[in-house]
Amino acid sequence: MSEVVLTDANFEEEVLKYKGVVMVDFWATWCGPCRMLAPVVEEIATEYAGKAKICKLDTDQAPDACAKYRISSVPTIIFFKDGQIAGQTVGLQSKAALQEKLNALL
Repeated sequence: MSEVVLTDANFEEEVLKYKGVVMVDFWATWCGPCRMLAPVVEEIATEYAGKAKICKLDTDQAPDACAKYRISSVPTIIFFKDGQIAGQTVGLQSKAALQEKLNALL
């Protein structure tokens, strides 16, 4: 797995202090659409290795980050550039839609 697994403890270091583009997949083990999105996120992590950081955050394991970013439904994907929010999607997304957002930030 080439995605970075996020927690409340490492979120700031891995995402907010990172210079460049980060895609964070907020997901949950009990979420059907999240499980459908997981292989797409893995493919993107492989394809964008060295260009963008692709991360996953289990919402049940990271209540602080979920509260901070007002995550009320999953999957939610937030795109960051140099530590700032640069875009967000909620719900199941196509690979092409996620690639389009990433490419626009690179």
